[in-house]
Amino acid sequence: MLQILLLLQVVTGTTDGLNQTGTDYDPTTDSLRFAGEVHLRNIRQLTFGGNNAEAYWSFDDQQIIFQSDWAEINNQGCDQQYVMDPDIPGKYTLVSTGKGRTTCGYFLPDGRLLYASTHASSPECPPPPESRERYVWAIYDSFDIYVAESDYSNPELLIGGPGYDAEATVSPDGRFIVFTSTRSGDLDLWRYEIATGETIQLTSTLGYDGGAFFSRDSKRIVWRASRPEGENAQNYQALLSQGLIEPGDLNVFVADIDGGNMQQVTDSPGANWAPFFHPDGEHVIYSSNYESIGRGRPTFSIYMVEISTGVTTKVTHSNTFDAFPMFSFDGNRLLFASNRNITRTPSRDTNVFVADWIAEPEEVDYNFKSPVENK
Repeated sequence: MLQILLLLQVVTGTTDGLNQTGTDYDPTTDSLRFAGEVHLRNIRQLTFGGNNAEAYWSFDDQQIIFQSDWAEINNQGCDQQYVMDPDIPGKYTLVSTGKGRTTCGYFLPDGRLLYASTHASSPECPPPPESRERYVWAIYDSFDIYVAESDYSNPELLIGGPGYDAEATVSPDGRFIVFTSTRSGDLDLWRYEIATGETIQLTSTLGYDGGAFFSRDSKRIVWRASRPEGENAQNYQALLSQGLIEPGDLNVFVADIDGGNMQQVTDSPGANWAPFFHPDGEHVIYSSNYESIGRGRPTFSIYMVEISTGVTTKVTHSNTFDAFPMFSFDGNRLLFASNRNITRTPSRDTNVFVADWIAEPEEVDYNFKSPVENK
């Protein structure tokens, strides 16, 4: 019965987005939506097990690329890259080599693919970090950035060398790639010009700078960063020397694409991360756990902040894990990853979801009550 309900969620979702009115919308079928999520309608689940995240749109909004360790589609044991059409459920195409570990897939405007992979170093998955009291990420020196053809063939090394090179995204005008690298001795942002291969460093302050994206007009970047000081700086450098980072204290920054006019956008405790520009260029959508700090197991919600004022709106209310938000390029839909599910039961599975984005909520949105919770 559960599988039937899940399938219905996938095949009955609509994609009218901003054009949909309250009279066209049936809230009784929106069982993955939570009360308070006034900007989201018709949430559909696109994957159904394991860890699936970093789902990003192609520039024509026809496909998404995501990383997954879901055993039903991936027998490697660690993340590989997959492409799917969000409107054709259940068809997932492997686009990485199936070897090593991959991360951070992204489309180029011409349809080619970028992703970071360790497969040149070893066909096996690199070992995960040893168990520690505090959560850490591994920064594998064997990650390099590859580009593959639009048919996913012939992956070739694009950005590499000693150290970590990953977290690459592409400007909408097709000129630049921004990525994170340890080539400076720290985790900094770098910009690669596609036509010339010229590479320049964008950040130089001690701390992790990563997960950068371009604005729609290709004039600015947004990213997550830590700025440790004193003992925290020493701990950061000690972990980095071991190929590790503790992503527990992050905030969101914006800057011009040459690194100038840098501005801190959030100033909250905890991890404020996974930012992406709103299509208007005046807001940033991101994920944070700041409201759950000191309240047991952390939960992450998606928020939207106005850059000029700092005024912040809470977008998701699942009280689970909601992160990696990305607007479609037409502005009508939002991709994100979440632990939510149709049964409202606790789960550590992280899946990919797509929702219609409602820029101007209506009465039906403000009065929405979950059809699952009200049974």
